[in-house]
Parts: sequence; C-alpha cells; structure tokens
Amino acid sequence: MDWGTELWDQFEVLERHTQWGLDLLDRYVKFVKERTEVEQAYAKQLRNLVKKYLPKKPAKDDPESKFSQQQSFLQILQEVNDFAGQRELVAENLSVRVCLELAKYSQEMKQERKIHFQEGRRAQQQLENGFKQLENSKRKFERDCREAERAAQTAERLDQDINATKADVEKAKQQAHLKSHMVEESKNEYAAQLQRFNRDQAHFYFSQMPQIFDKLQDMDERRATRLGAGYGLLSEAELEVVPIIAKCLEGMKVASGAVDAKNDSQVLIELHKSGFARPGDVEFEDFSQPMNRAPSDNSLGTPSDGRTDSRTPNRIRIKRWPFGKKNKPRPPPLSPLGGPLPSALPNGPPSPRSGRDPLAILSEISKSVKPRLASFRSFRGSRGTVVTEDFSHLPPEQQRKRLQQQLEERNRELQKEVDQREALKKMKDVYEKTPQMGDPASLEPQITETLSNIERLKLEVQKYEAWLAEAENRVLSNRGDSLNRHARPPDPPASAPPDDSNSSQDNKDSFEGAPSEEGQDTPIYTEFDEDFEEDPASPIGHCVAIYHFEGSSEGTISMAEGEDLSLMEEDKGDGWTRVRRKQGGEGYVPTSYLHVTLT
Repeated sequence: MDWGTELWDQFEVLERHTQWGLDLLDRYVKFVKERTEVEQAYAKQLRNLVKKYLPKKPAKDDPESKFSQQQSFLQILQEVNDFAGQRELVAENLSVRVCLELAKYSQEMKQERKIHFQEGRRAQQQLENGFKQLENSKRKFERDCREAERAAQTAERLDQDINATKADVEKAKQQAHLKSHMVEESKNEYAAQLQRFNRDQAHFYFSQMPQIFDKLQDMDERRATRLGAGYGLLSEAELEVVPIIAKCLEGMKVASGAVDAKNDSQVLIELHKSGFARPGDVEFEDFSQPMNRAPSDNSLGTPSDGRTDSRTPNRIRIKRWPFGKKNKPRPPPLSPLGGPLPSALPNGPPSPRSGRDPLAILSEISKSVKPRLASFRSFRGSRGTVVTEDFSHLPPEQQRKRLQQQLEERNRELQKEVDQREALKKMKDVYEKTPQMGDPASLEPQITETLSNIERLKLEVQKYEAWLAEAENRVLSNRGDSLNRHARPPDPPASAPPDDSNSSQDNKDSFEGAPSEEGQDTPIYTEFDEDFEEDPASPIGHCVAIYHFEGSSEGTISMAEGEDLSLMEEDKGDGWTRVRRKQGGEGYVPTSYLHVTLT
C-alpha cells in the first residue's frame, strides 16, 4: 500500500504529516542538544568538585598523602574525574553524531519536501488551468448556440413577414447561417478542450500525483528510519562508556578496600616520631617543712646532741626500706631536651623505727633538687623556628629521616652525573675516531661541568652522611625510654641503664650536694641501723626471653631467645626489667623481650 493509490485525494493531509515529521526531527535534535548541555554542565561540576577537594600541595610535600585513607580518597577523586571525562565523551558523541548530523539531514529533508510539494502544486495548477479553459470553451459554445437559435428565429420571422423586404430577409438568413457556423466551431473547440482536460486529469490523478505522493512517502519513511537510528545513538553513546564507567566504579570499590588502619597508624608513627625520651615524674614539694618540729630521740638524721655519726664523716650511705628488697638504681629518664629529668629519691623511705614523719623527710630531701617540669610544651614547635640545612631544628627522629631523604637524593643526582660523564666520554671517543661526526673539543665544557658537579655532590654526600651519623647517634642516645610496645621485637635503646657503681655514685654525689644548696649544715639522716642490712636480693619471679637481645650498652645484659632468667626487679614504667642469668651476671633487658611470671 502506498500513498499515491490510497491517499490520492489527501494532498493537504500529506502536507501536514510530512511537516509534522520534520518538526519532530527538529524537536529531537533540540532535545539532544539540551541533553548535551546537561552532560557538559554535569561533567564540569564534577571536575570542579574534584578540583575543590584535591590537595593543594604536591604529594611529595604533603605528609598526609602517605596515609592509605588519603590515597584512597585521592583515588576516588581520580575515578570521579575519569567519570566526568566519560560524561564529556557522551556529550561530544551526542553533539557530533546526533545534533550535527540530524540537523543537517533535517535541512536536506526540508529541501526535498519543498521540491515535491512544488511539483504537486504545479501539477494542480496546470489541471486547474485546463479546467478553466474547458469551462470557457463550454460557455462560448453555449452562448454561440443561443445566438444561432435567435438568429434562426429572426430569419424565419422576417421570411413570413409580408411587409419585410427581400433584402432584410436575405440579411437575416445570412446572419443565421453565420451564427450556425460559429456554433459548429465552438462545439468543435469545446469537444477538443474537453478531451484534452480529461486526458490531463487522468494523467494528474493516475500518474503524476501518485508519483509525487510516492516520493513524499519514501522521503517520510527515510526520515522516520533516520530518526529511529538517532534514537538508538542516544543509547549507544551511553553503552560505549559503560565499560569505562564500570572500571571507574570498580576503582572506587578497590580504593575503599585499600584503607589500612594499622598501616596508617604505623605511618603516623614514622612521620611524627620525635625520638625524645618521655618526661619523668614530677616530685612532691612539701611546703609545710619550714614549720618548727620538736626534735625526737628516735628521729632519723642528726643525733640529739648535735654530733654527726663518726662512721660517715664525708658520705651518706644509700639506704632503702629496711624490710624491702635492695634494688639496683635505675637511670633517670631523659627529657625531650636531652637532659636528665628529676629522678626518684636516692634513698627509700625512712625506717619505720623512726618516729619522724616520713613525708617531712621526703620533703626535706626533695627541696635539695629543683625539679624541672617536662610537659607537652617541650615538644611544641615555634613559629619562628629557623630551618637549618642539617635539619637540627627538627626532633631527632624526623631529622634522621629528612637527612636520609636528602642523602638518597644526592646519591641519585651523583649517579646521574656519573652516567652523564661516562656518556660524554664515549661520545668523545667516537668523535676522536670519526672526526666527521663532531669536534671532540666541543664536549670539553660539558665534561668539565659534569666533573665539577660530581665533586660538589660527593662533598654534599659526605656532609649529609656525617650529619646522618650524628642524628642516628642522637636518636640512639634518646631511645632508652621509648621502646616500642609492638608485637615485633623493638630495638634496644642506646641509653641503657648504668651499672650499680656509677648509678650509686651519681646518687651519692647529687644527694651530698643537696643540703649545701639549701644551706643545711648536716644531712637529714645518715644511715639505718645495721640490723636492717640485707643479704643480696633473691629473685621475685621467673621470666623467659622471647627474643634475642645483645646487651652491648652499659648496665644491660645479653640473653638468648628462649633462655630462662630470674626476675630480680619489675619494670618501673621505663621499659627495662632487671634479671639474673643462671650462668651468673645481672643487668637490665627490655621488658617487651620477656615473658614474666611472678612468684
């Protein structure tokens, strides 16, 4: 079925329908254009969003970029940025394949439709002109017939009139004969015109207009097919980017699973570990000491008669609780500034036999040492800190890491310069063997510059190596109170506790000097009764070495993994435990290296 046969009389209907089809094509093109603008705006907003949340600093200068959380977030931002790129690709494909091509096709269809309808209207106009000519010939034939009939009637009336002259009769007969001849001509013309019109009308309705209608049908079907293909391009543009978008979404999923909380905790430690030792305890200061107290015969310290004990003319014996165990003195922890914090009292509490208040005695002793408060203020950086080349303005651990980075960079630059020097030497050899390839003397400035750079970098490497060695020594010297509590065996601190003799002597010296600083003539107390002297301490428990420890520092002792040891003193919070080996020998080992069982 075609339009030329079935719709031969629906010229106006076909004109409206074809116009509606072209309008629908233009509406779809406009829709896709606005859809493209939406996609472009969406992609632009996504890119602006990604740009807004991207870090301002480069990754190498941003310490937060080392955390897996930050890396995953940056990966998600990258995937969103790639997703925005795919939306831009969709917009570009729709703009080129749909908007431009269909708009061009619509113009071609409009031009073709215009030609077809012009041809149809021209055929209609020709048919109408033929019909008008037919009507004119018909009316002329009718008029001539009436005039011929009147002329014949006039001639017959004059012929019967006895009063009419012969000349009038002859004239009337001639006029009637003339009119009759004109009727014959009009009749023949009308018949010819009618035959011509019928032929044109048959050609118009059975040949000419069906052909035009068939062409319009073909044009409209092609337009509809192309429009359907345009509908398909809308989905094809989306399907083409689906694999990439799926990869973007998969990348986001992978980024979410890449967050490692434990690793981030370790990274935070590596970034901000200062290497300082922990501050010690703040000592108690008894401000009630200046109050007058009545001397007692049972008081510890100077005898009631004012005489000092002749057995200790120049020293004070270090005594502890008479009923307690003798403990090897511990080293005072180091402050973040490198100096020792106020340590515990060199002596333990006074003997219970004394009738004097032990708190008052402790206050008198503590007054001889002015404690230095170690707080978090010691770790705060100053806004006006001057950045030095050796990074000495940083904490020890951070200084070591920065120096290590600088040393690695200098070594890479040095290797690059060495490789360049070797390449220049080879090129110079080639030029010497083949002069037409180049002048060997032209390479001398470059070789000289490279050698100068190598010497400079070697000096910088030596400088950074020296600084790094100093920084490592500084870290090791401050690691005594900063043992790791992780499952893996921590490195033994370099600031190991000193042996008994040195520690005891230091405590003696500090204690002897204290009373003189406060203006006291005699010490608070001299010694305990000999009845309270104890034999060497006995073990308080049992422990097994979990890891091997090489006791290379003073005051420490070596132990092998799995070795059974006697526990002589518990950890007091500084990370060290005093043990005794079965083969003999006593010293400190890291607490985290032991499995302790108390008896």
